[in-house]
Amino acid sequence: EAAGIENTEVTGVTDDTREVTEGSIFVCIKGANFDGHSAARKIFDSGAQLVVAEYDTGCERQVIVKNTRLELANLLSRFYGEPTKKFKLLAVTGTNGKTTTAHFVKHILNVLGKKCGCIGTAGNDTCSGELKPSQHGTPTVPRATVLYEWFKEMADNGADYCIMEASSQALDQYRIGNENVAVAGFTNLTRDHLDYHGTMENYFQAKRRVFTMCKTAVINIDDEYGRRLADEFSDIAVTYSVSGKADIYAGFIKMNAHGSSFMIVNEREHRACRVDIPMAGLYNVQNALCAIAMVTALGYDMTECAKALATLDGVDGRMNVVYRGDFTVITDYAHTDDALIKVLSTLKAVTKGRLICVFGAAGDRDREKRPMMGKAAEENADMLVITSDNPAHENPDDIIKAVLSGTAGTKPCKCITDRYEAIEYALDIAGKDDVIALCGKGHETYQIIGDEYLPFCEKDIVKDIMKRKGN
Repeated sequence: EAAGIENTEVTGVTDDTREVTEGSIFVCIKGANFDGHSAARKIFDSGAQLVVAEYDTGCERQVIVKNTRLELANLLSRFYGEPTKKFKLLAVTGTNGKTTTAHFVKHILNVLGKKCGCIGTAGNDTCSGELKPSQHGTPTVPRATVLYEWFKEMADNGADYCIMEASSQALDQYRIGNENVAVAGFTNLTRDHLDYHGTMENYFQAKRRVFTMCKTAVINIDDEYGRRLADEFSDIAVTYSVSGKADIYAGFIKMNAHGSSFMIVNEREHRACRVDIPMAGLYNVQNALCAIAMVTALGYDMTECAKALATLDGVDGRMNVVYRGDFTVITDYAHTDDALIKVLSTLKAVTKGRLICVFGAAGDRDREKRPMMGKAAEENADMLVITSDNPAHENPDDIIKAVLSGTAGTKPCKCITDRYEAIEYALDIAGKDDVIALCGKGHETYQIIGDEYLPFCEKDIVKDIMKRKGN
């Protein structure tokens, strides 16, 4: 407690100096570009009642804590009436598959008659009937101040559950605090975000934190980091696999360009049932296993979960067919070498003609993965069209050169800086039975150039180009 603030009404909690109003608590966060502690003494001029800091700021009304990021989440939770105690929180983490798995979980629970909110890359649902778009700059989990406001909306709207994608940055920055998570799922861990974490071990440790917060851990043991997690959290782990020898596994897997079917086996309960999903790819079978295992961990029947998943239409920007005619166009969010390998190898197996991959790499992000992405695309597609993704503050041509440096010249390749023109080129050269994979943007409806977020929806772009071509 701090002297002089007893019986004072708190009107808000924030870590942003621009959001401080009369009666606010200001929490000092040290970020990459700004340290909130430096603004502590001036913040009272804006009406702040209290400063929360990690060291003495010289302010009369201050509280010093060990971790201000964690304290920010705790204060926000209390300010909004501890909303996550009014519903069960579920989390899924991993490099790839978070959005699809979260979408699967939400769909299953909705079909089972439950209200399920969602926080994630492809949109945020607070059970209000309208999706909130993801915030630019924090695409998976928003700032804690926004996140807890959304949690309150979910509670007010009568949510039974909330499924959220737990990104490594959000976990590392304690945006989710130390919430009680009913079930946490792990999909996989491959190279990504090393511009932030530095090493794979740091990346793993950030992901690992969600399993210290959960009651049940659903873990993919086809992944080496998953096997490590299963060992470390063996007392709460439910394992899954597409190759057997797990608590829940898939057998008799069959797939075509438009979907997959398999038998899901629950080894602990000696039960099995058929699952059909409208998405191809072994990794989507893994995502389905994870989702069903997470929902059954809540006490629901596995067969009912499988039936619910069969009614799914698909997931926007995840192996999503946006045009089907003489050739097929698919959009996918694949933006790492591992994701490209999974998407392209899946499509290659079901493509009668050529597989044309249109892709790039994001600016202001991990530069070392760029040549790895070029190599992955060349090894798994028949033709490459290398273009811009979200160049941000970098020269897009420099990014394209870095991607191109990973190729060996074994496949036809065209470099086109403007992504619209690159898509148009791919549509122009596509022939009968070809498949065009537009990779990297997925659900995103914008392109980041400099500081601007310019409208760019690939689904609409393909539709417009094909309309002009008379299709």
